[in-house]
Order: sequence, then C-alpha cells, then structure tokens
Amino acid sequence: MEMRAAYAACMAELMEQDRHVVILDADLSKASGTRALYERFPNQMFDCGVAEQNMASIAAGLASYGFKPWIESFTPFATRRICDQIAISICYAKQNVKIVGTDPGISAELNGGTHMSMEDIGVLRSIPGIVIFEPVDETQLRQAIPVINAYDGPVYIRLFRKALPDVFPADYRFDLFRADLLRAGKDLSIFVSGMLTADALTAAGMLAAEGIDCEIINVHTIKPIDRETVLASARKTGAVLTVENHNVIGGLHSAVLEALAEEKLPVCAVGVQDRFGEVGMMPYLRTAMGLTTDNIIAAAKRAVTLK
Repeated sequence: MEMRAAYAACMAELMEQDRHVVILDADLSKASGTRALYERFPNQMFDCGVAEQNMASIAAGLASYGFKPWIESFTPFATRRICDQIAISICYAKQNVKIVGTDPGISAELNGGTHMSMEDIGVLRSIPGIVIFEPVDETQLRQAIPVINAYDGPVYIRLFRKALPDVFPADYRFDLFRADLLRAGKDLSIFVSGMLTADALTAAGMLAAEGIDCEIINVHTIKPIDRETVLASARKTGAVLTVENHNVIGGLHSAVLEALAEEKLPVCAVGVQDRFGEVGMMPYLRTAMGLTTDNIIAAAKRAVTLK
C-alpha cells in the first residue's frame, strides 16, 4: 500500500472515533491521499486553498478551541513556506497541531527543485517544542499515527507518498521517542531515517560479506533524537555513518553530531551535499544526489578506516 493510503486509512479511523480530529489541506487532498475523506467526514475536512499560511493559522485557532487539527501539503509548503506560522501561532502558542509534509527530498521527482525540500528538517528542528518524525514503512506508520494523535503538542511528519519496502515485522512495537535497532553489529553504527532505511540494510548485508559488521539503527524521530541509543551504539562500534534523504546540514547528520559532540570518533555522512534539487526520476536523482546503496557502502568503508 502507498504510504499516503495508509495515512488516510489511519486518519479515517481517528476521525470516526473523535469528531475533534480534523484535516486541513491546501488544495492537495488528492496528492495527500485524503480526497475520499471529504465524503465520509464533511464536517471534519477543510480545503484552505493554496494558502498554507492561512491553513496553519486556522489550525492553530481550531486547536485553541480543543480540536485536533492535522494540516497537510507538499513538504516545502508545509515547512519553509509556513515557518513563521509554525514558530509563532503553533509552537510559541503551544497549540496541538500536527503537520504532514509529503514528498520529502528527492521523492518530489518531476516536480523539481521548487518542490524538492532538502532542508525541511533543518528549518523546523531549531524551533522549540516541535517533534519531528519520519516513517520507514507502512507498518511503522500505522502504529505511529494514533500515537502522534494522542501526543499533546506540535509534531511534523515527513511522509513519503508512495509505497516503501517492508522493514518492520508484524509484531513490531512503535515508540515515538526510541530509535529502533534493526541489525546488531560491532564495526560501524549506521543511523538512518526514512526511505533510505531499506538501502542501509541492503548495504549492511553486502558489507558483511566483506567482513564489516554494521549496526543499523532507524532514527524515526529526529527531534528529540534518542541520544541514549545513539551514544550506546557509537561507543560500542567506534565509528558512525548517517544516511538520510535530506541536506547533511540541519537534519539527521547534524542531530547525531550534536549527540556525539563530546565523543572522539569518526562520523561520516550520506545525504544531500548542501544543494538544491532538480527535475528527474528516482534512479537518476539517487545517483545525482549520492543516495545509492553504493554510496552507503563507500561511506561505510571510509568511516571504518578512520577509526
């Protein structure tokens, strides 16, 4: 199932249970997967048009009256376009608003550089009080949505719209504030988020054949980062690699570096190297931005040699 379809199904369940759960979109319900919810929940769905700043402000107002608003748009419009509204109307005012940004990073594909947000985590991570979450697969997302809805405070969800490979088993148990150990290892800690998690696991399997034992940890919540898990793994292996579909400045790499600031060990990165996006399909963009399995393997080897 596409991630946006799983998200819509979860939201339908929440809206059925609680009339205070509402969705506001910026004329993008079809892209977000929630178009059909307008028929089922006409009093809980609001199309604000292409006016994301107003959408965020309306959501903050609804939250102040006890509603549980979720706002959704393409990632750049759900973050940098409404940064001031998120900072002041939502976070400063301590309003319970959930923000869904779809098509993060290179997943914007043919929409190109204007819609390809490489900096959304960095834009929001420095705002006090916000939680930043990026799901890995449908299993994790389905468990995360009700947990996030129950959390009292602003949360940003970085949502890949299409289908992603299964990473977690059916018996997986989600914890919003704890990173997930996917593979134990002794030579290198790989901290990975979002759509590149399956690639990191593939790379680890290939590296194992060459005698490099990688520990893979999915950091689904970038803020607040699970510092305890990051420190424990890094101290065990003595070398770190971060992998993310985001600028290496301001996102997962920066968060891990901050957690390890007092540790004397090498930290390498696979991520977008401080550049804007461009038009292209996923295979081309992975190569152009250095986000392939081969890039992960090369960076992992370099990190181990720096120990």
